[in-house]
Amino acid sequence: MFGLDPTLTTFTIYIFGMLAIGILAYRYTNNISDYILGGRRLGSFVTAMSAGASDMSGWLLMGLPGAVYLSGLVESWIAIGLTLGAYLNWLFVSGRLRIYTEFNHNALTLPEYFHSRFGTSHRLLKIVSAAIILIFFTIYCASGVVAGAKLFQNLFQLDYATALWYGALATIAYTFIGGFLAVSWTDTIQATLMVFALLLTPLCVIYTLGGTDQFDLVIQQAGTDMHKEFSDLFAGTTPLGLLSLAAWGLGYFGQPHILARFMAAYSVKALHKARRISMIWMMICLGGAVAIGYFGIAYFYANPQLAGTVNREPEQVFIELAKLLFNPWIAGILLSAILAAVMSTLSCQLLISSSAITEDFYKGFIRPNAGEKELVWLGRAMVLIIAGLAIWIAQDEHNKVLKLVEFAWAGFGSAFGPVVLLSLFWKRMTASGAMAGMLTGAVVVFAWKELIPQHSQWHQVYEMIPAFSLAALAVIVVSLLSPKPEQQVIETFERAEQAYKQAKLS
Repeated sequence: MFGLDPTLTTFTIYIFGMLAIGILAYRYTNNISDYILGGRRLGSFVTAMSAGASDMSGWLLMGLPGAVYLSGLVESWIAIGLTLGAYLNWLFVSGRLRIYTEFNHNALTLPEYFHSRFGTSHRLLKIVSAAIILIFFTIYCASGVVAGAKLFQNLFQLDYATALWYGALATIAYTFIGGFLAVSWTDTIQATLMVFALLLTPLCVIYTLGGTDQFDLVIQQAGTDMHKEFSDLFAGTTPLGLLSLAAWGLGYFGQPHILARFMAAYSVKALHKARRISMIWMMICLGGAVAIGYFGIAYFYANPQLAGTVNREPEQVFIELAKLLFNPWIAGILLSAILAAVMSTLSCQLLISSSAITEDFYKGFIRPNAGEKELVWLGRAMVLIIAGLAIWIAQDEHNKVLKLVEFAWAGFGSAFGPVVLLSLFWKRMTASGAMAGMLTGAVVVFAWKELIPQHSQWHQVYEMIPAFSLAALAVIVVSLLSPKPEQQVIETFERAEQAYKQAKLS
């Protein structure tokens, strides 16, 4: 099937390289803590790269460039909102969460942290938060499966149903074998590869078109002929629409796969270094993704005979540029970046979903005394089951990567974001408030998507905005109406806060 095509050969070598790392990580995975959080021993660089790569899934190289290719620079407000949200997440959440989870029974997962933070008698909180993780991560995983399938479909000229399985199996295998360490180590390689692809491709487009002056002329002519303002950050939208695009940044406070990287860091000091590395990496990647879509407009306008695939499937603009502009060996490396983005996020999402079942359901309620090997192998089995559900959702080849990510991102950001933030800063918060916030956020996301008429002006409002706002309000109101937390819960909060302040000064 692969033949001797240089692009396919390079791509295949990359896949087997990632699997080899998974096998190596297997040797260091001895217990459930290793499998879920790598034993809390990630350094600054790996933490930064892993947090970035697990965040930027296939939508970075497919969904976002495709949106910019269709609408122009107005879609870059997504990147602006994400950059601000990520920075605030590193600044206000990362260090505190690292310390607070350790003080709350050394929590390995977000549901376990909630369960301990508000008093271990509130078991329902753990069940509800784990269920929310499974629902939205299954949808999120489906977006990665769709991106991988479209990549394999384009490269190997497979039908979509077959490509779906090849793309999924490439990721599932090394997650199943190596757990968190495999995911984190490969994330570091994948993040480096993504930066390379996102820097090189836009530069090559500019060079091919004859420089920046010629590019400007082409993009202006394209806008005139297509009746669009591709170069205008405010074109074709309203203040409410711009706010919806920028509101993507709110989602960072509630993403379990990103928060898990904070929990796994070696120390608070390591997180300070990781923040600088991660933000630089992120700004380069988001800027490159926007540039690929924007420069792609000019390239395919100047070469309309090559634009057939992109005009049918805008989310494949990066794939087509890589194949058209580069030597086949280089193209293979660049296209591996898409699989890197898919694998890095899909793998950690599968792992977090697996841990929600293994640590929060099975060990928490069914077999509290389960052995370490039993839990690790159950975690591996859950990876396969959740992946199967994601593949089932992804069967429709008309699914759009960005739309699936958009919905899951809003779900997590709204259900968990206000709860995480307030749990780290407000000791008066109660378990009832946390439950109300989670349920409100999750329900409003679904209700807004399904009940708001498409012709209504409110339909353009990203569901994150009403859901996040109402969830935060629910946490505050219900907490104030509830009895104060137990004294032990308050004392644990105060000790964790003091430890965090000392860690910042050290």
